[in-house]
Amino acid sequence: MLNTLKAIPVRTYILIVTALVIIGSGFYIFTELGEDVLENEKFMIDQQAADFADSIATPGMMTFFAWITELGSVWALTAGSLIMIAVLWYFYNRKKWRIIYFVIAMGGITILITGLKAAFGRDRPNLIEQYDGTGYSFPSGHSTGPIVFYGFIIYLIIRSRMNKLGKWIINIALGILILLIAFSRLPLGVHYFTDVIGGLSLGLTWLVTCIAILEITLWRSGLKKKKEL
Repeated sequence: MLNTLKAIPVRTYILIVTALVIIGSGFYIFTELGEDVLENEKFMIDQQAADFADSIATPGMMTFFAWITELGSVWALTAGSLIMIAVLWYFYNRKKWRIIYFVIAMGGITILITGLKAAFGRDRPNLIEQYDGTGYSFPSGHSTGPIVFYGFIIYLIIRSRMNKLGKWIINIALGILILLIAFSRLPLGVHYFTDVIGGLSLGLTWLVTCIAILEITLWRSGLKKKKEL
């Protein structure tokens, strides 16, 4: 056991600590916000964010955000997930663990969002079916779902053999897309700012947890194969 621990690179320990910090911080932010939401607290930041969103809500910007928000909709993420499973099956030579944990990540966050929305029961600032603005408000599904879906793609790109420049360009673009989808809910008027922050923190926590367990699974599988040789 001691020899196994010594064989693990320092970089791996740094990544483990980083993952634990992200998981802990995300969980703390979400639970703190959730506690205040349950107590029907009013957040000044919600009004400030709403005022800012209204100030930039020109017709052109509203059209842009209406398009962007669709990339975080249920139908878009469902279609994207099916495509991702097919891509993983083909390009990763049917390596089961990446497919399994991607399904767990997306299926799990869907269950979490459905249950938590019902548990908190927070009303939306506006009910607008056109922008998927129906049902309860906290946490924002358009913040949580995209960070798990696009975040998992970022992870796969980091682990791929793509050149560094390509990785940086694609991953920065995906990171910006995640934030734009989350922010789009504010000018469209279907979420509070705290819904968005709660969704992002929950999604990031779930994403990093799934990736961390996947990495441990892959490491143990690789170790097992070495012992069999």
